[in-house]
Amino acid sequence: MAIESNVASATIISGKSNFKQDSHLLKIAFDGDAVIFSDESEKIYHEKGISAFIKNETKGEKISLEPGPMKPFLMELNRLQREFTLDECPIRTALVTARSAPTHKRVIKTLREWGVRIDESLFLGGMSKEDFLKSFQADIFFDDQLKNIQDASGKITSAHVPYGVKNEVK
Repeated sequence: MAIESNVASATIISGKSNFKQDSHLLKIAFDGDAVIFSDESEKIYHEKGISAFIKNETKGEKISLEPGPMKPFLMELNRLQREFTLDECPIRTALVTARSAPTHKRVIKTLREWGVRIDESLFLGGMSKEDFLKSFQADIFFDDQLKNIQDASGKITSAHVPYGVKNEVK
């Protein structure tokens, strides 16, 4: 599998096209855990629950998250973005994550340490990602959870990243 060989990969699920004749922007949205970041924190949530997850993230807020399978792709997008001024850049990125305060601090620290610019970030606290993805007008959305991909794919092209605890074969 490509992911096991450290190659960013995802299964694309075509959705309703957001293509606009006059749009010059490519808008790419990413989930955080098990996509941009490793699934280390998601494992704690999955195995021990929300309280243990929050405790772990609060305790480790000064420690960067390990990279996930889509970090190289995001880094390359950022390299391309830096070739343009903010106003002229044809690429916009968004982080759409189920995290919320206080667990957002570790995410922000990690992105800053990596030198990554995210144009829009939304920490949803477990709420549905669909409405934000629609208002952002994402051209593609990367997530590790099939449910999120299925929910979004009716409105936008989505990409399932087959990585992490939510994708382990039982």
